[in-house]
Amino acid sequence: ISERNFLRPIRISITKPDQANVNNKTGETYHLGHPFAAYLRRFLNVQAKSDLKMTKGTTSFGKRHNKSHTACRRCGKISYHIQKKTCSSCGYPAKKMRNFNWGQKAKGRRTVGTGRMRYMKTLTRRFKNGFREGTQAKKMIASKSE
Repeated sequence: ISERNFLRPIRISITKPDQANVNNKTGETYHLGHPFAAYLRRFLNVQAKSDLKMTKGTTSFGKRHNKSHTACRRCGKISYHIQKKTCSSCGYPAKKMRNFNWGQKAKGRRTVGTGRMRYMKTLTRRFKNGFREGTQAKKMIASKSE
């Protein structure tokens, strides 16, 4: 807590139990200084109006301006942690690539067949023809049915 917020007086509204459901505006309002505000809030189980402004959404997202991860040299993802000096996706600079059996989808994204496959894409055709090399294909001659 910053010193400015700590020293700021907190306004606490206390409603009587029998009137709580009747009208939200009923009740007594006390203007409290900082020494007893936290104690009274805990003792009376009431929230301060300054606490009601805090949300988990829009106001919290405005504070996100520091980057913890940057682009990895090995995998290219924005997963390289700047302070830890390790990639959370591929494990760089470790020699072995990071992969786990519980992440089947992640394995499939970087397995064989996801890249260019410059060598393997011609392998099935060459296997079918017996890996012949240096020969010319035979010309297909139209057979006459006479």
